[in-house]
Amino acid sequence: MLVEVLKSKIHCATVTEANLNYMGSITIDEDLMDAANIIEGERVHIANNNNGERLDTYVIKGERGSGCICLNGASARKVQIGDVIIIMAYATMDFEEAKKWKPAVIFPDKNNKV
Repeated sequence: MLVEVLKSKIHCATVTEANLNYMGSITIDEDLMDAANIIEGERVHIANNNNGERLDTYVIKGERGSGCICLNGASARKVQIGDVIIIMAYATMDFEEAKKWKPAVIFPDKNNKV
C-alpha cells in the first residue's frame, strides 16, 4: 500500500510579492527551497494564515538570499503582501517507509531567512 505523507514544510513564511501578470506558480528563495528539500517545479500546497485561503501550485526558484515569497498569476489574488503562509509538499511512499519518515520542516524568520 502507498500513502501520501508530508515531505517538506516552510512554516509561516511572509509573502513579499503578489504578481498577477505572471503565468502562475510561487517563487521561493532558493535558500528556503534547499532548507525545506523542495525542488523547482515541485507541486506545493499553500495555506494562508491571514484569510484561510488554500491553493495548489508549483515552485519557481527565486533569488538565493532574497527572502522572496511571491505568488504569481491567479494565486496572487489569494494573498496580500505581508500575509503569513504555510508551504507544504507531499511524497508518496510505501506504508512501512512512511511510518519512519521524518519531513523537512523549517521556520523562517520575519524576513524569510532560515
